[in-house]
Amino acid sequence: MEKRNEKFFSRKRSFTFGAYGGIDKFISGNESSRPESTGHSILDILDSPSNETKPFVPANSNQKVTELFEIIEKLQGSRLDEQRCEFPPPFKSRLLRIGDGLPLILSPKSGGYWIDPPLDKRVETSPTMSQAAFGLESYDIMERDSEAKIYQEFFRHRFHQSFTAVDPLLGPLVLSICLEDEENKLRVILRMNECSLHGTFSVSLFPHLPTAVELAKMLCASVSVSSFDVVSYLKAPELITAFDEHRVSQNFKFGVLYQKEGQLTEEDILSNNEESEEFKDFLSILGQTVKLRGFLGFRGGLDVSHGQTGSEAVFTSFHGREIMFHVATKLPFTDGDAQQLQRKRHIGNDIVAVVYQEGHTPFICDVISSHFLHCFIAVRRVKRENGADGGDGGAFQVSITAREDVPPFGPPLPSPPIFTEGSVFREFLLTKLINAEISCYKAERFSRLELRTRSSLLEALRSELSSRSQCMLREPAQTGAPLSEGVRAAPEGGGGFIENFKRAIRVRSHSFDTLGGAKKTGGAGTQKQREGESESGQKTPVPGLLPTDSLAYTDVKGHTSPQEDM
Repeated sequence: MEKRNEKFFSRKRSFTFGAYGGIDKFISGNESSRPESTGHSILDILDSPSNETKPFVPANSNQKVTELFEIIEKLQGSRLDEQRCEFPPPFKSRLLRIGDGLPLILSPKSGGYWIDPPLDKRVETSPTMSQAAFGLESYDIMERDSEAKIYQEFFRHRFHQSFTAVDPLLGPLVLSICLEDEENKLRVILRMNECSLHGTFSVSLFPHLPTAVELAKMLCASVSVSSFDVVSYLKAPELITAFDEHRVSQNFKFGVLYQKEGQLTEEDILSNNEESEEFKDFLSILGQTVKLRGFLGFRGGLDVSHGQTGSEAVFTSFHGREIMFHVATKLPFTDGDAQQLQRKRHIGNDIVAVVYQEGHTPFICDVISSHFLHCFIAVRRVKRENGADGGDGGAFQVSITAREDVPPFGPPLPSPPIFTEGSVFREFLLTKLINAEISCYKAERFSRLELRTRSSLLEALRSELSSRSQCMLREPAQTGAPLSEGVRAAPEGGGGFIENFKRAIRVRSHSFDTLGGAKKTGGAGTQKQREGESESGQKTPVPGLLPTDSLAYTDVKGHTSPQEDM
């Protein structure tokens, strides 16, 4: 009886992996007496969930068992092959096979960027592209605010009068009027939340000199106030000049990324430490390598005292402007940090970055996650037409990409977009970088923040002018912190609106899209405070001038990054 039971329960066990999970089979010598057919049993085994009862597969002989497993293996193999066909090969391997047929920049799958030259071959040209050759004289630097210098040039050193008012629809208004006797005309500037309007009117057009309200309505028909208050504060021209020029800056900072062959991710690009001779030659075109410790020029937010942001940087002066480059390979490298936050905190807070490519791997527009980066200029060295790289630096191919709400900007790219002369290439590239940043300020995100900041500054200016004027006419009243020092800090702080804005909000830790109420505060003080440092060298928050809304920027995959003072 025991032998019979042993024979009956003697089973061979095997485990195979099918397309639907593991299949555990027990094969008995007496299972041939079961009525199920062999074909039906195989399909049941392959398709049944793992928690269902496993049917017995008959096998009267070793030959039948062998044939059974051959059939199972064949069925499983065909199903796995079908699954493999459904998945495309990895993106990186496909790029490597394509080789040098790829452009410098590729648009992300989600879109949202324009590229120049366009990738679509059906598009003959782009708004920033030129079919004809051009010289250095066509490389014009854009003005951030064409109206900013008018007051300084035509009003500041002439007799003029300023007025303030609060319009129920337009908000605070600051009006300046100047009578130019030599040309017998009136020059007027009306400052509003959204913009400043400037106009000139011939005095001969009026039977009598128009009032402040009439002149304001000539510039903007929406003005509905019935009167203006006269500004009698002696230092008013100083405050008004500071407000008008708060967006004007002669200082710029740009990121520089180094992309080697086969690098497609942010982690790979930011982890490069070694600089090739080719990359060093490119950096020498951008500017000169300077020691940061004790550096006296525009520092672009880098530490010039304690070496916390590296020992060297690339700096240049260009047509009266100072430019600091945040070169990724020169910023501190942190072992074990895949995201390299010490590098990302600077480059991720730039608005424009240069990507120097070695090899033929394209740059994906959105590979660097940042709320601030809106434009990339990719540069790659290419061979000359005679097949040589050239001892003077070779030829450089250029491509530009920006977010879709960034307007096109000059200078235009040549066709083809290749530069063979180093001096021409440098002039083009630096001009393009400056114009790119100025154009990026017109993007929705920056323009929205800029409008909020301008509105806050204008209200602070109107309030200060009004209160100071009242003090001139009667007993001194209790007023807030003087605006004169605070507003005066704006044009000298470096970087214009966006830099001041980031200094004002860097202590906040809320999400980027959370819009809180503006807080009215007093002005900032000394140059040390403008640079965001205390007398002891420690960074301190800069209160005042700009709106301290509950804003911060999450730049590095979920990490809220404090904004650096620049």
